[in-house]
This record gives sequence, structure tokens and C-alpha cells, in this order.
Amino acid sequence: MSLFRKLQDQPKLLERAYQWTHKTVRWARPMLERIGYERVEPVFVVAEEISKKAIFNCQMCGQCTLHTTGMTCPMNCPKNLRNGPCGGVRQDGHCEVKPEMPCVWLQAWERSAKMTIYADDIMIIQPPLDRRQEGKSAFINMVEAEKRGLPAQWQAIIEHDIEKNG
Repeated sequence: MSLFRKLQDQPKLLERAYQWTHKTVRWARPMLERIGYERVEPVFVVAEEISKKAIFNCQMCGQCTLHTTGMTCPMNCPKNLRNGPCGGVRQDGHCEVKPEMPCVWLQAWERSAKMTIYADDIMIIQPPLDRRQEGKSAFINMVEAEKRGLPAQWQAIIEHDIEKNG
């Protein structure tokens, strides 16, 4: 088992890292605005690609829901389902499209049960994916959501995160 797979199976630790990152980005928001989001976003994109791709096989959708899916990237589902499993989960818990792959949503459910801060957030219905945000920084999108025209549902999820993170 790889180091990253072992880390994925530690969702409580990963949710703390997410919470710390979320607070840090919110704290840095005034400075990021002064510098300009368009100037700092490439740095965030590279940092997210390096960290989130390695740990979560992140697909860089720009609308990260890791904290609401047991620190499991739902975009790894071959059907790109963001709100739970399809009806084709095999009896052994594997994917109907890729039988060698465990169902992303089964992993998300099991991992979210191990979380303390965001455990219940798996029940939050996610808005449809905005493909225009692909390849952009999820954290910059988080602090810049309204200006970037992200849907109201996405903004509501961000506000929920802010409430939880204090």
C-alpha cells in the first residue's frame, strides 16, 4: 500500500489539514486581493496540483468537495458523480465501469464516518459541476466565488464551511 493510500485512509488528519488551509486562505484574502487573484492563482494551481493530485488523484475541477466526501475526490468516479453512487456498485463494493476499482462513493461514505468536523457534510447536495472552473484553484474560487459567478448553491456551501471553520 502506497504512502498516499495510507494517508487517504486518515480522513480525520486530512480534514484538519483542509480546515487549516481553509482558515489560512481566508486570513490571507486581503493580501491576495491586493496582489490580484489573477497573479496568485497560478501559484495556487501548482500547489493544488502537486498536493491534491498526489494524495487524492485530484482532477482539478476547481470546485473541491473533498471535505464533504470523506476526503475522497468524487471526480475519480468514472461517471463523475458528485452526489452519491450510481446504481451499479457491485456486491464487492467495486465500480461497475471499472471492476478493479473500489467505488469512490463507498470509500467516501466509509471515510466520512471517521471524520469529526465534516462527517455529516456528506449529506449536503452538491451543485452541478461548473466546467468553466476546471484547472482553476479551488481555494481561489472559494474566496472569490461571487465575483467568479459560481452558482448560489456553491456560495451556500462555502458559507457553511466558514461557519464550521470559525
